[in-house]
Amino acid sequence: MKTSAFIIGTSLLLFGAFSNSAVWARQESWEPADHFWQTQWQKVHRLFGGNKQAIYFSGTLLVPFLVFWCVNGVYMVADVTGKPHFITRYRIQLGKNDPVDTKKLLQAVRTVLFNLLFISVPLVVLTFPIVQRWGDPCREELPTFRWVLIELLIFGLVEEILFYYSHRLFHHPLLYKHIHKKHHEWTAPVSMVALYSHPVEHLLSNTLPVMAGPILLQSHITSSTLWVCIALTVTSISHCGYRLPFLPSPEFHDFHHLKFNQCYGVLGILDYLHGTDTLFKQSQACKGPDPMPHAGSIPDSPRKAK
Repeated sequence: MKTSAFIIGTSLLLFGAFSNSAVWARQESWEPADHFWQTQWQKVHRLFGGNKQAIYFSGTLLVPFLVFWCVNGVYMVADVTGKPHFITRYRIQLGKNDPVDTKKLLQAVRTVLFNLLFISVPLVVLTFPIVQRWGDPCREELPTFRWVLIELLIFGLVEEILFYYSHRLFHHPLLYKHIHKKHHEWTAPVSMVALYSHPVEHLLSNTLPVMAGPILLQSHITSSTLWVCIALTVTSISHCGYRLPFLPSPEFHDFHHLKFNQCYGVLGILDYLHGTDTLFKQSQACKGPDPMPHAGSIPDSPRKAK
């Protein structure tokens, strides 16, 4: 924990130093963009008639949900039909979900809908009075572009800490069989599995790590919306099962579903510090140089040294 705190604290200091030099050096070029987005935000305020509750729910729930289902819609088409080939050719675990079991996929969709409607929505409704009292997230003045970048970094670090330790806790034998085992029904995950989990896990490990950063920083709703959309897209990609060009590789988390006790985190920082990425790194090393995505990226087990 001390090492983790040192690494994360140092990263924040370095980023602060960088932002004070490189970012402020470009302040003049960003001011027109800030003005443009401020104007658009004022139009949104007028569109909602200044109803901050409606703005908050739209930014925290409606927009992220639309992004999530649009991203997963594309992946589900590939999973069910095996097309388009330019996606399915990059399948990580060959022979798995080719095509996906539609009955099992529909069960996952129903569980995800339940988690979103009966866990995420009530949580946002309950937290609105708190965040409104703390800092008015729907205020008319937008944060600067520089501050949004800093917030995104902090959000990512907060999520990494909370998700890693809550996720690893759910792997404890006393909790795993009652809660987390549901998520691991998929040893070869598809994108929809990102939110396929027990309601308790969805609350404590999926939702709270993402919401904690914006709540702690009293962030503007626009920053929160951007962050939640990014988080949902990244977790969908992490579970999709395809290593596509120009997108983050899902191999890290795919390996977790394959081996169970490896690769607990999102960014991999805490996995590196705790040594819970050892088998994954051996698996990667056994492939040799690999500049381009390809099918069957993860072997079943690291090759033994000859």
